[in-house]
Amino acid sequence: MTRIAHIFRELVRNLYRNAGTALASILSMTLLFLLFDLFWIAAGTSDRFYRELLSEIEVEVYIDGTVADSSVALLSRRILSTEGVFTATYVSREDARAKLADLVDMDLLVRYEDNNPLPRSFLVRIQPEYLNSTDLAAMQSEFQNMDGISEIYYGREWLKKAEDTKSVFLEIGLVLGLLILGTVLVSSTNSIRLMTRVRAVGFRQMMLLGAGRLFVSFPFIIEGFLIGGVSAVAGWLIVLYGSTRIQFSQIEIVFPTTDEMVIFCAIAALLGGISGYFGVRKLLKE
Repeated sequence: MTRIAHIFRELVRNLYRNAGTALASILSMTLLFLLFDLFWIAAGTSDRFYRELLSEIEVEVYIDGTVADSSVALLSRRILSTEGVFTATYVSREDARAKLADLVDMDLLVRYEDNNPLPRSFLVRIQPEYLNSTDLAAMQSEFQNMDGISEIYYGREWLKKAEDTKSVFLEIGLVLGLLILGTVLVSSTNSIRLMTRVRAVGFRQMMLLGAGRLFVSFPFIIEGFLIGGVSAVAGWLIVLYGSTRIQFSQIEIVFPTTDEMVIFCAIAALLGGISGYFGVRKLLKE
């Protein structure tokens, strides 16, 4: 109990004597974590928007004009048996004519009641896990090998650009996360290193009296742990407060779950503890 009391007494003494340094460290780390929190929210929101856009993708499979109407049902079953297909809605020539009329707000085929030139087709909806360029390209090849299919269309170029944009966004997030991680480590380590220099003589005396390195460094490890945890919590409190003051009517903002926030704060606290060890490590080697 005496050792534990000493550790916490040293912790309080360090924070009291170096309140300005500790506060500056908390503020700088809070800003860094806040930046990461906002990017996390932006990534989650854009991912939700991306998945909603993908869910609206439909593959248009056009039927060859030589295929008899009696063979459409068989063709429909073959399409539905394809891996990744969710539904296949048949669009007759009359349905296509009605859609065209709705699109241009007038019937362009008034004189073609008996000889409608529009093609028949299937509107194929895809299961969410197959909504990517690779699977859709494989599905397109499978459709093209079916007898009676003349053409397949879906937003291939748009999908490829969307996937490339998402990939770039993820790479930026990874780089940003690594930069914040490195900056937090350096900032916290330097702050604690400044605190240890003030008490360098006392540390050496304690070590000469037989105190272990871990015992001497433990108050600073706990201090780094507290600074990291408090900074992470402060960042999320700012975000949550801002969410109650700012509302977006057109965009649904996606926040991490409470469990994810707690895990993030725990990792930030652990990161602070590691930086606390690095901050006092040089002194212990002297």
